[in-house]
Amino acid sequence: MKLHTISGLAAAIASLALGLPAHAAGESGPALKAGHEYMIATNYPNNLHVVDLASDKVYKTCVMPDAYGPGTTQIGPDRKTAYVLNNHYGDLYGIDLDSCQTVFHARLAQRPTEKAKALFSIALSPDGKEIYSVANPTELKLDHYVVKAPRLQVYATDAGLDAKPLRSFEVPRQISIMQAGDDGSLYMAGADIYKLDVQTGKYDVALASRNWQRPLYSPPDVLYAWNQQTYRRDFSLLYTAAKFKDGKQDPATADYVYGYFSIDLKTGKPTVQDFAPLTEIYFTGMRSPKDPNQMFGVLNRLAKYDIKEQKLLKAAKLDHSYYCIAFNKAGSKVYLGGTYNDLAVFDADSLEPLGKIELPGGDMAIATTQVFTR
Repeated sequence: MKLHTISGLAAAIASLALGLPAHAAGESGPALKAGHEYMIATNYPNNLHVVDLASDKVYKTCVMPDAYGPGTTQIGPDRKTAYVLNNHYGDLYGIDLDSCQTVFHARLAQRPTEKAKALFSIALSPDGKEIYSVANPTELKLDHYVVKAPRLQVYATDAGLDAKPLRSFEVPRQISIMQAGDDGSLYMAGADIYKLDVQTGKYDVALASRNWQRPLYSPPDVLYAWNQQTYRRDFSLLYTAAKFKDGKQDPATADYVYGYFSIDLKTGKPTVQDFAPLTEIYFTGMRSPKDPNQMFGVLNRLAKYDIKEQKLLKAAKLDHSYYCIAFNKAGSKVYLGGTYNDLAVFDADSLEPLGKIELPGGDMAIATTQVFTR
């Protein structure tokens, strides 16, 4: 508890220096209201912001313990607790959104001679009783390091501030983002998308990615680090690939396409779908909550596509890059986050800008925003 107290004091001093609201320096601020729609976003020095999506204003700011990075978040099914992968990718935290108190903490490293980091891997069981993360451990010897096998670590969310794994299972390398299905299965994105039984550790391939078998397609290229919970209850990530004209697989004559992998978390149904020619890079993409045939993508501009027709519908210029895209539940507004300390808001139909939400503190880096209704 002393470490948390010291880090909390340091965070409070930093908050005052940065001009954060008074409640961010230690007070809880207002509790969230039932029926209201909110977004959470994290940023430097180590803030968790709650944004009211009715007014598009910062509702409150919580200062988190220890250090920032990557700030990857998940919202508990009770809509009262935000869980954060933080402290330089090495710790999991649970933050009560009403009180701003840290109610859960777990170190991924399990021994004093070990370092362990998670690459954006954080997910919750459907009932909110367990939290999952894949630790990538390294044992620190006197004169060398030993890289160990990755392991899924399962914690009870009510285990308090010194949580230890309930269970641990060896899993494939390169696991990044993941989400739990409604049946309790855990879907993990790595070389392929795996489906894992969280009780036994047994897993198989739910959707082939690197190892897909699509005639006349190259292996897909995937860069996706944004672990988003959606109103559609899908687990999705983007890919790019070459689509060759014939068996010669000549890259000079190939068509280059954008597409998405998706797992329906309600049913487990997998989808692999091209949606557009590859003309630019997007860091995140999300289908509209009100029209699943529309795909939105963002990096250096905001774009909207017709998936069936595989054509661009509209695009909007941005004054700087944004990494992470999100929608309100009605699908009427698009929110862009990541990079700096502002959230850009656009009309989903016209792609006209509606304004910006300035977040107290520094940049968000590669944090993932989450939208939810209390």
